[in-house]
Amino acid sequence: MKNKLTILISSLFIFCAFIMNSCGRIGNTGTDDTVLLPVKDDPTVSFRIWFKFGTQNDPKGKEGLAELTARMLVSGSTLVNSYEEILDKLYPMASRYDAKVDKEMTVISGRTHKDNLKDYTALFTEAILKPAFKEEDFTRIKEEMLNYLEKELSYANDEELGKAALYNYVFEGTPYGHVTDGTIESLKSITPGDVKQFYKKYFTKDNLVIGIGGGYDDEFLWSLETELNKLPAGKAEEVAKPKFEKINGLNFLLVDKECDATAISFGFPVEFTRSDEDFYAMALFASWFGEHRNSSSHLYHVIREIRGMNYGDYAYVEAFLNGSQLQMPMPNNARRQQIFEVWLRPVPNSQRHFALRAALRELKMVVDNGMTKEAFETTKRFLYKYALNYAPTTSIRLGYQIDSRFYIVEDNGNYIEYFRNKINSLTLEQVNKALKKYIQCDNIKFGIVTQDAAKFKDELVNNTPSPIVYPTPKPQSVMDEDKIIEVFPLKVLPDKVKIVKVADLFLK
Repeated sequence: MKNKLTILISSLFIFCAFIMNSCGRIGNTGTDDTVLLPVKDDPTVSFRIWFKFGTQNDPKGKEGLAELTARMLVSGSTLVNSYEEILDKLYPMASRYDAKVDKEMTVISGRTHKDNLKDYTALFTEAILKPAFKEEDFTRIKEEMLNYLEKELSYANDEELGKAALYNYVFEGTPYGHVTDGTIESLKSITPGDVKQFYKKYFTKDNLVIGIGGGYDDEFLWSLETELNKLPAGKAEEVAKPKFEKINGLNFLLVDKECDATAISFGFPVEFTRSDEDFYAMALFASWFGEHRNSSSHLYHVIREIRGMNYGDYAYVEAFLNGSQLQMPMPNNARRQQIFEVWLRPVPNSQRHFALRAALRELKMVVDNGMTKEAFETTKRFLYKYALNYAPTTSIRLGYQIDSRFYIVEDNGNYIEYFRNKINSLTLEQVNKALKKYIQCDNIKFGIVTQDAAKFKDELVNNTPSPIVYPTPKPQSVMDEDKIIEVFPLKVLPDKVKIVKVADLFLK
C-alpha cells in the first residue's frame, strides 16, 4: 500500500509540474531554450530547431564541415530508416525538412499538417537524434557540394558569384571568410570521421533552442522537448566576433571569367545590427537607395529605369541570401557583424565602368547631402506597409522570432510589427544622422565578375573615361548627366586591384 501511495504521489507531482509548465507557456514567446509562436487556427505546425553554431565553427582546413554535417542529417539515412524510406514516408504527408547553415546559426526546419504530426515528428526528431552517417550518403552529399562550388556557383550564377566573392573578400582571414560550402580543397579533405566528430561536438542539447509555431498544443511541445533533450550535453566554444583589417581606399577583387555581362557587388562592414536603434534608420535608407527587387528605389530608377542597363540595383544593411532567387529576405541569417552592400545585377561588359561610376556617384551625393524630406516621407510610408510582406507564413514569423532571440530584441513576440513601429517613429534627422555616421564612399571593397579583367584593371587605375552608347535615343537631360558620370573620378591604386581566375576562386 505504501509503495502504491508513493507511486501515486510521484505521478501526481509530475502531472502537476507538466500542467504548470504548460500553462506558463500559453501565449508567450518561450523560455531560454524555446521560441514559441502558437497560432490557434493554423492547421499546420512549423518547426525551427536552432543550434548555436555555424560556418564560423568550421575547423581550419575543413571549411564546409558544418554544412556537410547538417546535410547528412536532413538528406541522409537514419539508424531507423534509409533515405529512400524517409522520402517515401514524407511524400504522402506533402512534407519535408531541411537544414540552413549560416555564419553563426544552424537551423533544422520543417512544416506539416496537424493530421500528420505524430508520424512526421517521429521522422523529424529521428533525423536529428539518430543519423546513420552512411558512406553512400556522405559521398553523394559531398559530391553535390563540390559540384555547387566547381560548376553551379562558379559558372552558372554570376549574380551569386559576385556576392560570394565580395563577402569572402571583406571577411578574408576571419571565421566568416568562406562560403557555406567551404572550398574545393577543404571539402575534399573532409572524412566521415570528421562529420561524426563535428556532430557529436555541436549537435547537443546545450546548443539547442526549440522553435515551434502554429496549431500545436502544450502536450505536443512537452513531448518534443523531452525527445530532443535526449541529445548529449555539451556547449560550443565561443567564437570571437570577426576582426578585420580596416579598409583603406577602393579595393577590387576582379573575378576573371568569360561572360557576356559584369556582376558588381560592393560594400564595407558596419557597426550596427537589429539590436541597435540606428539599424532601423539605416534600413529605411537602404530601402530608399535600393529596396530588393523593387522598382520604387533610387538606384533602380537611375540605372535600370532611365538607362535600361540591367535588371535591378539593390542595397542592404544585413545579409540577404539567395537574392537572385528570392523576392523577400528569409530569416535565420543572424550575425554579429553585418556589411552595407550594394548589388548591381549584371550589366553589359561595355557598360561596367559607367554603371560602377553611376552607383558610386549616387552614393556620394546622398552621403554628402542626406535624404530629402520628400524621399524620406515616401519611403517611410512605403516601408511601413511593405514590411507586412516579410513574414507571410507562420514558419517565417517563427524564424524572425528566433532572430530576435539571437539579437536580444524585446519585440513582444512580433518582430515585424516591432520593425514597422520603429520605422513609423523615425524622423528625417535620425536617418540622416545615422547615414553620416555609418555610410561612406571612400573605403570600400568590390567583388566583380567580369570578362577581360586585366583590361578593366587598367581602366580603373587610369581613371579612363567611360562613355555609354544606348541602342535608342535618350532625353537630353540624361545625356548631359551621362557626361558627368563618365568622368566621375575613382581613385584606384594598382596594388588595390586583385585579379583571380574563376577556377581558382574557391579552390583553397
